[in-house]
Amino acid sequence: MLMPKRVKYRKAHRGRRAGKAYRGSTISFGDFGLKATEPAWITSRQIEACRVAISRKMKRDGRVWIRIFPDKPVTKKPLETRMGKGKGAPEFWVAVVKPGRIMFEVGGVTKDLAHEALTVASHKLPIKTKIVVRPDFEQ
Repeated sequence: MLMPKRVKYRKAHRGRRAGKAYRGSTISFGDFGLKATEPAWITSRQIEACRVAISRKMKRDGRVWIRIFPDKPVTKKPLETRMGKGKGAPEFWVAVVKPGRIMFEVGGVTKDLAHEALTVASHKLPIKTKIVVRPDFEQ
């Protein structure tokens, strides 16, 4: 599962998810991409599930790029704990995704296979997505 090797601060604020993604909103590496249309926190488990689904669907043909990285710690207090006594311990890691962000890219496969693989991956995510094609792509 993806997570940072080390971080400056162990616990982070929740933050805001307002606005659109301007960085990482164009296809840079592959020919097809999975673009977020809603804001969300995507966990490292969801990213891994998508990666496995895409690589299985493509039968390890072509190449997959993961354009998001879970670098934000999410904390949780233990069950049946009274309020107070500080912030909970880091439980899992998330990537903050804003609308317009390309999350996964696929290259080296046919358009139909890429569409199928990215559709399967989109079912693993808690947000609505759309499949985009590089503007200068010719089959």
